[in-house]
Amino acid sequence: MSKTMKAVRMYAPRDLRLEQIPVPQIKDDEALIKVMAVGICGSDIPRINELGAYLSPITPGHEFAGEIVQTGKDLKAFKVGDRVTVPPILPCFKCEYCEQGHYALCKDYKYFGSRNDGAFAQYLAVPELNLLKIEENVTFEAAATTDPLANALHAIKRSGFKAGDSACVVGVGAIGLFALQYMKAKGATVVAAVDVNDKKLEAAKNCGADVVINGLANDVIDQIIAATDGGADVCIDASGFPAAQHNAIMATAKHGTMVLLGISHKPLELSEKCVDQIMRGEKAVIGSWNSFSKPFPGWEWTHGVECLADGTIDAEKVITHKLPLEDVSDIFDKIYKKEIFFNKILFLPWVN
Repeated sequence: MSKTMKAVRMYAPRDLRLEQIPVPQIKDDEALIKVMAVGICGSDIPRINELGAYLSPITPGHEFAGEIVQTGKDLKAFKVGDRVTVPPILPCFKCEYCEQGHYALCKDYKYFGSRNDGAFAQYLAVPELNLLKIEENVTFEAAATTDPLANALHAIKRSGFKAGDSACVVGVGAIGLFALQYMKAKGATVVAAVDVNDKKLEAAKNCGADVVINGLANDVIDQIIAATDGGADVCIDASGFPAAQHNAIMATAKHGTMVLLGISHKPLELSEKCVDQIMRGEKAVIGSWNSFSKPFPGWEWTHGVECLADGTIDAEKVITHKLPLEDVSDIFDKIYKKEIFFNKILFLPWVN
């Protein structure tokens, strides 16, 4: 094995450089992963194009899968050749939130791709606790989408969704598409999808949405309520946009649950009518953050890889691009300039 590898390094926002750097040295409790596929997360876009990361330079990327090529002497459950995906959080396991199993709320966590070097590279050292085996019938590309799938499952778990509920997903990027696929497969009476992009609505229909609604319509709330026969029992906002969040609350059924899942960088102001509906309809408005639970990494991850293996989830319906690492800088530039349509973009570090 070579002593150096290709990796994308971020020196500042919009300053990405493909370099040759040393292959990581593993610790006794780590495995060296040959990264076969790594995705762009929605959180990577503002981090790389605007905000920067906690360290500089840093290798971004936290949605990935690969093969173990080397193991530390303390590894017990994994061996060379195992195919794995990786939950990207590195919790302290000591604070009160970790002790409760709420690892995403950890007070002193690290994270691949934002607080630690990540997977826009050919190799990455990963602790055994963060390794999760994938079945042989799951491609590395599909396995690299386990992170956004786990985020969708966490929101669904938080919502209390059950078979027989009506559902609405607002914002159908990768996480939204996974959420509607899962709820449809698990017995939702109807799943409505809302987005302002017609291409994303086409993807939603391909993923099983019963009704697709353009979020720019003047009567979008009425359309959601009509599609879900009085309002959605579960309404998940995966967009993070205030107007969409407001509409999602308004279109949630009485005694229904609206989940704030999409990352928002703008304030949300609720109209008097919306607040009145929350109160009089006894609606629940809850937050969902990340994808982890107890025992680590949680049901969201273990069930997620099961869903990829048994066909409940078809990741290929969500993936729009498979590209080499050489294209990383160009793709983020196109995203910045809004020159590209995408849902899930994957990079394949061993493809030229």
